[in-house]
Amino acid sequence: MPNASDNDFLQRFHLDNAHVRGVFVRLDESWREVRSRAPYPAPVQTLLGKTLAACALFTGNIKFEGTLSIQLKSRGAVPLLFAECSHDGRVRGLARWDGEVDADFRVPTEDENPILAITIENSTSGQRYQGLVPVEEADLAVLFERYFERSEQLPTRIVLAADGERCAGLMLQMLPKDAAAEADPDAWNRVGVLLDTVRAEELLLLPAEQLLLRLFHEELPRVQAPAPLRFGCRCSRERVAGMLHSLGHDEAVAAVRDDGFAEVTCEFCNTLYRFDRVDVEQLFASGFDAPATRTAH
Repeated sequence: MPNASDNDFLQRFHLDNAHVRGVFVRLDESWREVRSRAPYPAPVQTLLGKTLAACALFTGNIKFEGTLSIQLKSRGAVPLLFAECSHDGRVRGLARWDGEVDADFRVPTEDENPILAITIENSTSGQRYQGLVPVEEADLAVLFERYFERSEQLPTRIVLAADGERCAGLMLQMLPKDAAAEADPDAWNRVGVLLDTVRAEELLLLPAEQLLLRLFHEELPRVQAPAPLRFGCRCSRERVAGMLHSLGHDEAVAAVRDDGFAEVTCEFCNTLYRFDRVDVEQLFASGFDAPATRTAH
């Protein structure tokens, strides 16, 4: 698994004067790993990069062992955007598209019945939480802000950026009000106005502490040590075996080609898994315990 680079990180911070918490994420090598897996058209690449950055952002303020994923499905030119980040900083993602994608393509709204799903899977407890919301905003950052307002009742501001080299995101969330916060009722609006001044190139290029000081120096930003992020896939031969088992005996056997092998390639990392006819038959032998499998389809 590749090591995290200095430009692949998640950094938490607090704006002490404004009683606001925040997360800043930048992905460099890990983003290039994701986008290299398919010849994504430019607008699809941009949307996928922003979704990946947002997914990592959302892990910044929750404590869990497992994964958080974002799925955006529709019937339009881009039927799927998927991104996932684990508690230990492994990220992966993919997108699907149909035919030509207009250069000005944006997230579809009503006509293609899109749906946004944010899912948290806790590997310790086995519990799975999923929030589903209709897509009513074409701007990804605004869409995610609406999600937090509706599902978490948590005022949230998000900015996202992506190009061919990096993707990044910055998120602010209001802390529960206390006496000090009540004494400064304009603080949330003030930091929102400051956030609106950030440019995409600053998100993508400036060192984190320099960026936060430029934006919020009067709010006394208190920055924590960065946590590394890296590309990482959860695929395994066992998971693929479970997927074949879930097809049922006849379909799994039918997947074996004339050359004697069934082949499955992971869409996230391009790893090839091969099963011969004996392997497939053994999947259905007495006592086989199919592992739980989940897909992004």
